[in-house]
Amino acid sequence: MGAELVALKVEDDGVRTLVLTHPPVNSLSTALLNELDALVRSVAQDPAARSVVLAGDGPYFSAGADLKEMASLDRADARKVVRRGLEVLGRLESIGPPVIAAVQGLAVGGGLELALACDVRVAGESAKFGAPEVSYGLMPAYGGTQRLPRAVGVAKAKELVFTGALVPASEAFRIGLVNKVVPAGQELRAARDLAHTIGQKAPRAVRAAKRAIAASSDLSLAEGLALESSLFETEVLPTDDLGEGLRAFGEHRPPRFRGQ
Repeated sequence: MGAELVALKVEDDGVRTLVLTHPPVNSLSTALLNELDALVRSVAQDPAARSVVLAGDGPYFSAGADLKEMASLDRADARKVVRRGLEVLGRLESIGPPVIAAVQGLAVGGGLELALACDVRVAGESAKFGAPEVSYGLMPAYGGTQRLPRAVGVAKAKELVFTGALVPASEAFRIGLVNKVVPAGQELRAARDLAHTIGQKAPRAVRAAKRAIAASSDLSLAEGLALESSLFETEVLPTDDLGEGLRAFGEHRPPRFRGQ
């Protein structure tokens, strides 16, 4: 997509790759958020999309909000920018296909919050993560105070947010912030490999499972079990893919899922 701030690559097997292209640090300016939102909407409406990779071009995933832009705004406009960030990240989190963040360099502030809005995070071993907002008189406001505790636990989230400390990829993996650490420079390839693996599974089953898992933290166990059962009965049981999966199992061959 040339000089735009976010690029979209479409692959035949259903993998969609979104790349932040806003040098030098892929800051989340209003313009970038608007472009990202438009592409996320496009992917959400794409019936052929089976998985999504989100990456940053260059040495950084994202250094977060554009603080120069924020400094130029009055309080009313700053409030609008924050609400826009919340909206865009919320949309990314809620689309049907699983989203995998490929994190290199820094994922801090809004960049960390962007990664947290993804379903899975793959990091290069030189990556660093942090929520340094309090160092600038701010606080996480793109969902970080809610998604970070769900990823690493309340106590660790408080420590990271209150101190603004950066943690290396190895520590991020240990505390559950990232799913996998790979050699530096291999994070995009590893994320794409994972996306291709997911793309070979039954799309409607994957999407239904994502919805059930996403709702689990807001529901009681009984409510969550009821939702799981409902999604199985309405989104999985009627599909042709279910029959194909069972036939393939019996015939000892890879299934050929069509998303139907």
